[in-house]
Amino acid sequence: MSIISETSIKVRYSETDQMGVVHHGNYAQYLELSRIDWLSRLGVSYKSMEESGIMLPVFKIDFKFKQSAFFDDELTVKTSLKKIPAARIVFDYEIYNQKQELLTIASTTLVFVDSETRKPILCPSYLLKIIEKELVI
Repeated sequence: MSIISETSIKVRYSETDQMGVVHHGNYAQYLELSRIDWLSRLGVSYKSMEESGIMLPVFKIDFKFKQSAFFDDELTVKTSLKKIPAARIVFDYEIYNQKQELLTIASTTLVFVDSETRKPILCPSYLLKIIEKELVI
């Protein structure tokens, strides 16, 4: 089982190239927006996490582009977490257009880091409790 959220994003003109196609560099931002929305839907504020001394830098990001997104498309980013995090948390994503066509498959691995020491730490216990409650494996 997994915890899934859906985030809607409308493609802006500035995110496209001369052909009206979304530039690949924008997809990382779409994933970030969706990941923050995913946390928010669980009642977790990314800003509060950072203010409490926990950072979540991206360790790894993978994309598989199946079709292009275009200017003015209404995208749906489905974000899911399939396993309990430890020092790393792995999110999986699927990006669809308004026709429900799968455009992109992606994943990100982030590392919980203490903002003072800059060293990896385990997932904070309060977040772990929320995830364990929601995630049925």
